Amino acid sequence: MSGHNKWSSIKHKKAAVDAKKGQIFSRFGKEITLAAKQGGKDILMNPRLRSAVAAAKAANMPNDNIDRAIKKGCGELQGAAIEEILYEGYAPGGVGILVACLTDNRNRTASNVRNVFEKNNGRLASTGAVARQFHRKAHFLVSGPGLTEDKLLELLLDAGADVEDVNMLDGEAEIIAAHDAFALVAKTLETANIKVAESTITMVPETLVEARDETMARQSTRLIDTLEEDDDVQAVYTNLSIPDEIATRLAAE
Repeated sequence: MSGHNKWSSIKHKKAAVDAKKGQIFSRFGKEITLAAKQGGKDILMNPRLRSAVAAAKAANMPNDNIDRAIKKGCGELQGAAIEEILYEGYAPGGVGILVACLTDNRNRTASNVRNVFEKNNGRLASTGAVARQFHRKAHFLVSGPGLTEDKLLELLLDAGADVEDVNMLDGEAEIIAAHDAFALVAKTLETANIKVAESTITMVPETLVEARDETMARQSTRLIDTLEEDDDVQAVYTNLSIPDEIATRLAAE
């Protein structure tokens, strides 16, 4: 898992730079709109909305934009209907990929995703072929002075949260919990004044596919990076594992 975790960390730091781009506000806006549509505009009673708003504010998205997105979701403002679509496919070497999209134009999104796979040596898969290899989990990245895996585990287990794993990496702690424990974990961290850098429902693979060589790793990461650049793509999940030495070379490119 170490290679996979190191690459995940590199991707997370890259995302912090990308958050300066206006594109990220569009993604947050869609997520907020859908969360409000599905669970209502009360942020205290809607964990998905609360997470989306917190992430948007962390990226300095203006409050007016956030308010408009919530109102669109609740039908208080006009706007195109947003729907969730999950695409499944494979990168070179049999690496599984899930592409989570929020879109107001299904045909445009399907065409864009298909083109990215075809131009980057990948292929789309039938429904369920890849998704069955993943499980929905609550995912948090937190930081703070004196945090350790043992302290976080004790805090969350005492609160009754169904926590599955806690890992420290580069001064941050990654928390994986059952997807229905999302609200409880978020509330527990908030009460303990622990800074949350990222909180989301993610897809965690049962097993990892290790990159055999640098070429396979580069082709797979290029496919993933290109998918993430599409405005309709909210997240890309993969079972790719990259050995530390290869991940370090890729990060230096």
